[in-house]
Amino acid sequence: MFAVLGFARKSLARLALVVTALFSVLALAACVPGTTGGGQMINTGAPVPVALLVPSGSGQAGDEVLAQSLENAARLAISDLDGVKIDLRVYSTAGQPAQAAAMATKAVDEGAKIILGPVYAQSANAAGLAVAGRNVNVLSFSNNAAIAGGNVFILGPTFRNTANRLVRYAVAQGRGNIMIVHDGTTAGMAGQAAISGAIQANGATLAGSDSYAFSQKGVLDAAPGIAKDIQNSGAEAVFFTANTAGALPLVTQILTENHVDPKVTQFIGLTRWDIPASTLSLPGVQNGWFALPDPGLSQQFASRYATAFGGPPLPITGLAYDGIAAIGALVKAGKADALTARALTQSAGFVGVGGIFRLLPDGTNERGLAVAQIVNNQVNVIDPAPRSFGAGAGF
Repeated sequence: MFAVLGFARKSLARLALVVTALFSVLALAACVPGTTGGGQMINTGAPVPVALLVPSGSGQAGDEVLAQSLENAARLAISDLDGVKIDLRVYSTAGQPAQAAAMATKAVDEGAKIILGPVYAQSANAAGLAVAGRNVNVLSFSNNAAIAGGNVFILGPTFRNTANRLVRYAVAQGRGNIMIVHDGTTAGMAGQAAISGAIQANGATLAGSDSYAFSQKGVLDAAPGIAKDIQNSGAEAVFFTANTAGALPLVTQILTENHVDPKVTQFIGLTRWDIPASTLSLPGVQNGWFALPDPGLSQQFASRYATAFGGPPLPITGLAYDGIAAIGALVKAGKADALTARALTQSAGFVGVGGIFRLLPDGTNERGLAVAQIVNNQVNVIDPAPRSFGAGAGF
C-alpha cells in the first residue's frame, strides 16, 4: 500500500484492496487441467443441481461478507430465470484450496452437475483438479488465466481482454505508439505481458517498457528515468498496470511532475480507475482512459441488488449472477448437453450484469467493455460497450 501525499485514505482504500485481492494474479505451483473437456449431461425437465462454492468459514469477516454477497446474487439470478429450475447448493471452502477440493468432491458426490466458484485462484485450481475425473465443469470467479483450461473456466475479467479492448481503441484514435509502465511484481509482469500481446495483436507499436520496484522509494527513484524514456520514445500513450490501491496515485502524479503531459501522451489503465471513487479526484489520472463493464447495466444490477438485500453488491458479486444466467440460458434451450464445454463456449455468448460475455475454449473469457475517460473528476464513457460479438462490434 502506498501511503503517499495523503492518498492512503484507509477507510476508502479498503474496498480497492479487497477488489485487488480477489482479482490478483497468483503464481500457482499446482498442475492445471489441460485442454477444455466435456461436462455432465442433464435432465432438462428436472431442477438442475448447481453447487456454489464460497469462501465462508475462513474466520475472516471479509470472506463472510463476500460469501453472502455471492449467494445473494446467485439467488437473484435464479429468481429471474423463466421456466428454468435451479437447485442451488452452497458449500463453504474457508478460502483454502484443500477445503475447496473437498467441497467440490462432496458436491459432485451429492449430485451437482456443475460448480460455480470458488473465488480465489488456488482454491479454484484445486476444485477443478478434484472433479476433473468426474467430468464436471467449474465456473470459477477467478480472473487468473493460469488456472483456466480443462474443466475450469474463469468468469473474472482478464488482463488480456482489457488490454485488447484498450489497445484497439487507442489505435483507432491514432494513439498506437504505446509505452508500458508496470509494477515489478508478479501481477505487474502479467499485466505487461498482456499489454505487449495486445499491442502485437492489434497493429500497435511498442514504444518501450519500463518498471519500478513496488515501493514508494522504488517509484520515486525510477520515475525521472521513466519520464525521459517516454519523452525520448515518442510514445503517444502510456499504459499502466498499477491499480488504485497500489502505485497508481503516486506514479501518475510523479510522471506529470516530470513533464509527461497526459493531454499530449495519453494515460491508459489496465485496472479500474473509478474504484474507490476518491481516485477520480487525483490529479495524475485526469484525462486517463480505462475500461469498465457497461455502466447502465451495472447500475441496474446494483439497484436491484440493493433493493432485494438492503445494501450494494461487491464488485465481484455480479460474477455469481453471470454464472447462473449462463447456466439458465443453456438449460432453457432444452438440450441434455447444456452444461458441456461445447455448449458453455457457444460463440454468441451470454448477457450478464455488466454486458455481454462468452467463455472461450481455453477456459478464459471475453467481455464486452466500455472505454471511459476521467474528466474533471468524473467518469465519461467515450466508447460504449458492444452489445454483440459480431464483426465490427469492438472486438
